[in-house]
Amino acid sequence: MIVCHCQHITDRDIHAAIDWMRAADADTIITPGKIYHALGKRADCGGCMPLFLSTMRCNDNLRVPAELRGLRRAALAG
Repeated sequence: MIVCHCQHITDRDIHAAIDWMRAADADTIITPGKIYHALGKRADCGGCMPLFLSTMRCNDNLRVPAELRGLRRAALAG
């Protein structure tokens, strides 16, 4: 399925980029910008962003590293 028409990015491209980044660095924070960069593309109009993010969230490899989980709660409590 085409997710970003401007840059011709599919859901498979997004999942492949996430899987590749996770395999390369288990502790990396994966962002849409990093996915675009990994695919050699740049965001254009941004109209795809809701679908882009939804597609990212469906990937099991999209997780925050354990040591970074709860940082916001810790900062608010501190």
